[in-house]
Amino acid sequence: MSIFYRIIGDDVQVLEIAIPPEEVVKAEAGTMLYMEEGISMETGIAGGLLSAVKRKWTGETFFMPQFSYHGNGSRGIAAFAAPHPGKIIPFELNEQHPALICQKGSFVCSSLDVQISILFNRKLGFGLLSEEGFILQKIEGKGLAFLHAGGTVIEKELAAGEVLRADASSFVAAETSVHYDITFVGGLKNIFWGGEGLFLIQLKGPGKIYLQSLPFTALANRIMAAANLINPQK
Repeated sequence: MSIFYRIIGDDVQVLEIAIPPEEVVKAEAGTMLYMEEGISMETGIAGGLLSAVKRKWTGETFFMPQFSYHGNGSRGIAAFAAPHPGKIIPFELNEQHPALICQKGSFVCSSLDVQISILFNRKLGFGLLSEEGFILQKIEGKGLAFLHAGGTVIEKELAAGEVLRADASSFVAAETSVHYDITFVGGLKNIFWGGEGLFLIQLKGPGKIYLQSLPFTALANRIMAAANLINPQK
């Protein structure tokens, strides 16, 4: 993808993309912050009707806006804002690294040639019983893709056979060579007083994984708890 970009800010970041006339950038609905003169936005169905229906059914947006440049210069800038405090992570998808598995809701924007599809975790109970949900996304193709993670991003390279277990909501993305599974925490004390939820995600190498220190669910829960303290229900 022949574009230039820069990430502005530290804790609540903004992504600026300089789009040349021959390129198109698609983004998650509601992420566009501003765009220069010459940039046009056209909203359409992302990935076809079936893909859009799946996205809507899983709580994502049915439509996805696309941005292109039609001005007199060589490029025009469109900017996209992160949905909550955290980091924007760029990924270059190519023949060596054609795909990523990522957490639903982490996608910000990408080149037009990057496709987004929905994955369902094999263990349905995880989705029914945990607040993190059981739905993952797969992004694949060729070009740049940008994801968002809450808090600090932790990047780890797992060796072949190396296993890491983590809080399920902390998962952001992994290379497709990484095998993932959902494991039950176990132990009555852990379940009722551990404070870490019922499930962990188990990641087995080889490949890179990306974790976040402040998942949106944790942030939302703390805000709700604080709001209840200030305005307790009568």
